[in-house]
Amino acid sequence: MTTFTRQDFIMMSRAIELAKGGIYTTAPNPNVGCVITLDGEVVGEGFHLRAGEPHAEVHALRMAGEKSVGATAYVTLEPCSHYGRTPPCAEGLIKAKVAKVICAMQDPNPQVAGRGIKMLRDAGIEVEVGLLEQDAINLNPAFIKRMKSGMPFVQLKMAASLDGQTALSNGQSQWITSAQARQDVQNYRAQSGAILSTSKTVIEDNASLNVRWEELPISVQTKYPHQQLRQPVRVILDRQSQLTPDLKLFHTEGERLIVSPQGDVQPTLNSNQQVDLAATFSQLATAHNINHLWVEAGATLASSLIQQNLVDELVLYLAPKIMGSDGRGLLGALGLVSMADVIDLNFKDIRLVGRDVRIVATIEKKES
Repeated sequence: MTTFTRQDFIMMSRAIELAKGGIYTTAPNPNVGCVITLDGEVVGEGFHLRAGEPHAEVHALRMAGEKSVGATAYVTLEPCSHYGRTPPCAEGLIKAKVAKVICAMQDPNPQVAGRGIKMLRDAGIEVEVGLLEQDAINLNPAFIKRMKSGMPFVQLKMAASLDGQTALSNGQSQWITSAQARQDVQNYRAQSGAILSTSKTVIEDNASLNVRWEELPISVQTKYPHQQLRQPVRVILDRQSQLTPDLKLFHTEGERLIVSPQGDVQPTLNSNQQVDLAATFSQLATAHNINHLWVEAGATLASSLIQQNLVDELVLYLAPKIMGSDGRGLLGALGLVSMADVIDLNFKDIRLVGRDVRIVATIEKKES
């Protein structure tokens, strides 16, 4: 078993923090950071900012220059071994004559998956893998899921009053949650690869479903000027082709994918002639390279996603309001007849956002 030094932990921790610099921009690529040291001193560092641009190792090697010879490179993800939009990073490390490479984790991408490590070792470079692996995994849950399963990572966002209502009986819902909670949603949107909703929601709210730069945290605005902000793809389920060209959706910035018989994505239908959500999500992941779906929709779609085990993470905002049982509920009917069938949640995070409570939870898998 490999024994890592205190210096190794410090340098990989630095690489992981660097990698976080790309969380708003790298999709569909993973977030990756790299630190290069020589004789215990940092001589180069960098992170991957945007697909098609230099990878983390390239930025770090450029900074290190000739000091890369005999150096140690700390990388949060196995260096790539294939030619894509950029040359392989493993080849770059070899040409730079580094002596050792420490990777936090192996790349789940089948095009790499150990090949980068083998390339380095075949060139005589010492390679160690597994330092702060869980931290590295936490950097890229969506990328890892798509690489391993061919499905996107799905976050379902919902908002309700304390008694579980999303609107009054007449449909009024603006605003249940506070301005701070709505700003928090913008931050989540900005980190996603795509925002998914239904034509019903888009039509009712005349929603644009893009990221409003002015509502992002000041720290994000400072780092990413408006013109550099990556707008997530807006995916709209429109089985009945109800969308009309006058909607805000078609007059605001950001790419669109309309899932409809005449749209950008042809829907796969299930036996009930409804959109097959699992098949559609698979198509979005494999054909459109979408790692991370942020879902904003009503009770019907939310219920279907939960029933079909398609939700990886639930983000629920609860407002300190009471609206009564004659309002519109958070979820539709689930058809449960036994307490054994009740859906259990595992809370990951609970905190106040403005006046509202934000709960981040996963859905507990039932034993078969």
